[in-house]
Amino acid sequence: MKFLANIARKVLGRSNGQTTPAAAPEQATAAPQPGAKRVITHEQHNIDRRRLDENASKVVYRLTDAGHEGYLVGGCIRDLLMGQRPKDFDVATSAHPEEAHELFRRSRLIGRRFKLLHVRFGREIIEVATFRASHDQPENGAGDKGRQHESGLILRDNVYGTLAEDALRRDFTVNGLYYDLNDHSIIDFADGYEDLQNRTIRMIGEPDARYREDPVRMLRAARFAAKLEFEIEPATAAPINELAPLLRSIAPARLFDESLKLYQSGHAERVYHLMQQYNLFAQLFPQSAAAVKDPQGYPVEELILNALRNTDRRIRQRKSVTPAFLYAALLWYPMQIRMNELLQKEQLPPLQALHEAANEVIGKQVKSTAIPRRFSTPIREIWELQLRLPRRQGKRAERLMEHPRFRAAYDLLLLRENSGEQLDGLAQWWTDYQAANPVQRDHLQHRREHNDDPRKPRRRRRRPNRNHNKSDAPQATSNSRAES
Repeated sequence: MKFLANIARKVLGRSNGQTTPAAAPEQATAAPQPGAKRVITHEQHNIDRRRLDENASKVVYRLTDAGHEGYLVGGCIRDLLMGQRPKDFDVATSAHPEEAHELFRRSRLIGRRFKLLHVRFGREIIEVATFRASHDQPENGAGDKGRQHESGLILRDNVYGTLAEDALRRDFTVNGLYYDLNDHSIIDFADGYEDLQNRTIRMIGEPDARYREDPVRMLRAARFAAKLEFEIEPATAAPINELAPLLRSIAPARLFDESLKLYQSGHAERVYHLMQQYNLFAQLFPQSAAAVKDPQGYPVEELILNALRNTDRRIRQRKSVTPAFLYAALLWYPMQIRMNELLQKEQLPPLQALHEAANEVIGKQVKSTAIPRRFSTPIREIWELQLRLPRRQGKRAERLMEHPRFRAAYDLLLLRENSGEQLDGLAQWWTDYQAANPVQRDHLQHRREHNDDPRKPRRRRRRPNRNHNKSDAPQATSNSRAES
């Protein structure tokens, strides 16, 4: 019977579906009080039901058939209302994680601080979260379900509650929208629907306290504002500059994941400007931020912006991007500045100075954002190739092109030159060389050797003439004989 009920529910939903894309949300006739439940009907929000994820819908139907509440929630609903394609679909439910786990064969529980259920459909994962409640609930006394540090940081968040309580525990109003598959309405407890209309990022609750609960919310505010091209509401923005250093208490591994969301979302350039505005960039990349303030003659910020624009462009073109290249660009000038110090103070050979500088810069960076070894090794290789690319005599150019990191190193070389670093046309030479045939490459090699600044010729050390004294002796002998 449950199976037939599922089929009937899906058929009825599809039969009433609209074929037009989701329209912009309508202006609310009366702004509800915060915390008051508001229902936005399908006729008002007009989300095309065919854009809902089929697997996420299956999860919701399974939960509701088992007697639990279940809704699509969060960013997927926000993005659908804005006419964007959601990256993933999340589910919120009244079922506790263990209860939901029993309903899905291909599922697993994850997390201790915030316990979740992941339900797998092939390569797609649907994340299922239980309704959360405030930490002042009676069952929170033992600290086994929810725990906060004296600073306000949430250490464990498994205090479960109702739908209304869950809505007010979410971060921003635009993320507190729930889609009900029973009647295809949207449930809003925090005026998120109205804030979407006004293109506003607003914190649910008191911003200072909410940032202290989880400082990563400051990064999320910048990311959502950049992605949606929204404004951060003044009261939500006000504490960020002062509280930004709280990010140092967050695990570097988590901040590495957040940095990828920030700079690989297709809006990296806008994210960077917001991060600088709110003192957030220096918390994730302290060495790069210091180099921007004191560039020592290098085009530091120009390279960062060009690298972020390049990443945004590749994402729009649906090309691959790798954290290794982005981190190599963001940390290139901090490494270069340190390398120059080692060259001047310790008189190290260039390659040794580069290796020591790379170890120091990466070692400092991982204290802010972790860098897995699968990325730190390519970063070092990309940097090392920056020293090898100018050395292209003979067969070296051909061998360099066979290096697995050549393309990434060449791209960084292009960005350096486009940012204003004086490289004597090295990037253009490599561009021409890659496009040339063997005969043209020989010509480029000959032209390079001819056009390169001639080195000061080495003075050949004259070998002493061992016969010099011998030649003088016979002459003297001859003269003496003549005199005699």
